[in-house]
This record gives sequence, C-alpha cells and structure tokens, in this order.
Amino acid sequence: MEHDIFFSISQTPDHEGHIPSEQTMFKNYFQQLTLADELGFGVGWIAQSHLSTETQKSNSRPVVPHWKGEVGLCTDFPQLAMESFRQTNRIEIGSAVVSILASGGPIAQAERIANTLQLLAVKGDTRKLHVGFSAGRFEFMARPYGIVPRTPTEEAAWPALRGQIFLEASEIFLRLLRGDVVHSDEIRSTVLTRDNFRSDGDWEKVQNAHGSKDDSITIDRRYVFEDIRIVPNKFDRNQLVLVAGTHDPKAQVFVNKYLPVRVFNLSITQPEVIDATHERMRQCFHSDGGEWKRSDMPRTSFVFVNDEDGLTSEEQRTAAHSEADLSLGAYWNALEGTIDPTKVQNAAQNALIGNVEDVAQQLVERFHPQDRVMAWFDFFNHDSDRVCRNMRAYMEKVVPRVEELLKDG
Repeated sequence: MEHDIFFSISQTPDHEGHIPSEQTMFKNYFQQLTLADELGFGVGWIAQSHLSTETQKSNSRPVVPHWKGEVGLCTDFPQLAMESFRQTNRIEIGSAVVSILASGGPIAQAERIANTLQLLAVKGDTRKLHVGFSAGRFEFMARPYGIVPRTPTEEAAWPALRGQIFLEASEIFLRLLRGDVVHSDEIRSTVLTRDNFRSDGDWEKVQNAHGSKDDSITIDRRYVFEDIRIVPNKFDRNQLVLVAGTHDPKAQVFVNKYLPVRVFNLSITQPEVIDATHERMRQCFHSDGGEWKRSDMPRTSFVFVNDEDGLTSEEQRTAAHSEADLSLGAYWNALEGTIDPTKVQNAAQNALIGNVEDVAQQLVERFHPQDRVMAWFDFFNHDSDRVCRNMRAYMEKVVPRVEELLKDG
C-alpha cells in the first residue's frame, strides 16, 4: 500500500468559526508539507481553486450559495509547486486538480506545466510533477473564461455539453504537452445525440431549443485557432504524470488516446465501480505508460486519527469520532448553510476514524494492498500542530501496523 497526502489549503471556518489569514494558511501548508517530506509520503497533492467563493455568492447563479470562506487559496499550482519542490527533498508534488477550462483554458495551462517541468530540469530536480486536471468542480470558476452557454441550444444542453467541452479542452491540452503542432480544425468536433443525456425529456428539450428533431446536433468549437505549439517544448516528459479528475468512463478512455493518463477516485466510491474502473484502465491505458497498476489510481480519504498523549485507547477513539463529526459538520454547514446529521454520519462512515489501531484496521478492510491512499488531514482543521501530530501518527504508527496486518493476513 502506498501513501500520499492531500492539502486543501481551504480558508474556511472550523467548527468554532475561526478563519485563519491567507498568510497563516500558507504557513500551515509549508509546515505540513515539510513534515510530509520528512515522514515519507509519496506525493503531496495540492487542491487548486480560482476566484473568490465568497464573492460568487452574489452572482445571479451562485454555485455554492451558502459557502463560508474560500474553498481554496492555491490559484497558481505551477508557482506553488516550484516553491514546494524548493523546500523539500523527496516528496513529489501534484495538483488535485487543475481546471483546464479556467485560468486561460487548456492552451495557457499546457504552457504553464511545460514551463514548470523545464524549470525543474534547470535546477537539476528529477522528481516528478503529477498533474491532475479536470473541468473543475465549481462551475463559477470557468464562467469568466467563456465557459457559458452561447445559444439557446447550448443552454438546454448544459451541463452535458460542459462535459463535451472538457473533452475538447483535454485533447488540446494533451496534444500540446505531447509536443504537437495543433490547429483547432484537427480537434474533435462536438456532436450531441440522445446518448449524451439522462432522459428522453432532456434530449427533447435540446431538440426543441435547436428547432429540429434531428438525431444529432453539431456544436461549434469552443476553441478556435491556427497552428500553435507551446514553448518550452523540449522538457523531459518522463517527469510528467497526468491524472484525469473525471468519473466518466468515455472520458477516461478518450484522454488515453494521446498520452498515459491515470485517474483519481474517492474512498466513498462503491467497490464494484472501483473494480470496473481498474478493468477499463487495464484495457485503455496508453501503452507509453506501461502496464496499468492499482496504485495508478490515487484514492482520497479523510483521516481523523487520535494518538494524543494522556488518553486511553477508548478515549482516543471517542475523541477521534467527535473531531470527525465537528469537521464534517462544519463542511456541510459551509456547503449548504445547515448541518444535516444524516450527511455527517454517511461521510463519517467512509472516513478513517479512531485511534492508531482503528485506522490501521480500517485501511486493511477498505483498501487493496496495492492501492494508493491519498490521506486528507487538514479537512476543516486549522490547528496545524495537531494536523502534524496526526500525520506523524499515521506514518510512524498506522502505516507500519498496516504492513504487519497485511503480512499476517
């Protein structure tokens, strides 16, 4: 079992309503990152965000109308990645995830990634840059960059059309990173059919908006350009690891037409879906990436471990569950403006919660021995010293115990 770590850098109120300053958030991040490097985590995954979540609440169509604080402060992954490499020795750095629809779109994002890899080479750093990319979780972050419906047909087809725009952007992004000269006429065209929609009714709405009962509707390209190629272009592509943040099976297959692209998954995903994803990736994973491995799919999991001094094992277990309920409650309150005990309970059932032995047992029960766990410690917790103690307990006590259990069982 392999162990990565996820950093949200989310400036949100904890259960006491405390919101640290922006500088404090970044200081906490670097404190946790340098410890993660010391402890031996494989990859440090950084959440990327764009634009103010607070401000979008005043928009005509807010995506998260009740959110308190900022969902994330890393708005420039390449720059933070370079500083993160500079302050560490072993840990590799990844994005979870860069939105290739926001912040200039796929062309600008490809150039930023290429530049980061070239700068790594200049400083003689051979570690890998792991680039998770997606359409972005929150739609408001891409709207200022033109990712909005342009016609009544597109309005009726949204958000299914947004998924097709992601495929168009992905092809541009991947082909540019591959070193191609690209013209927009060569990029996939978007043709909508009944298969793109969940119901006959949804498809009929699109047909009505289009003014025809055609079986297919062609959508104009979102990105139009003549021949382009990114610079720098001669960077070491062996240092680039690509990971798609999409659960769409067709998208997972599509991106692997161009380069080896791994996938993310969540610990809450049902086992049969995880197994089906692994089987699909074994079939479609780009040959340049070698044979598909289970560890090619990082799986995120909340970790609420309590190994605090002065407590019995049972007291640690009780405290860990209380801490999990407080953090998860703060999350649902920020997201929906209220705390739903059922949602808190459901989320807790999929988190790793308890003392060292509890968490070790849960890891063995829920994960395959060859899985890659992306442990999330800073979830709605701004006590960085405590986060660091939890990280240390996980790597120095939980992980060795997991290896013992796997060896014995």
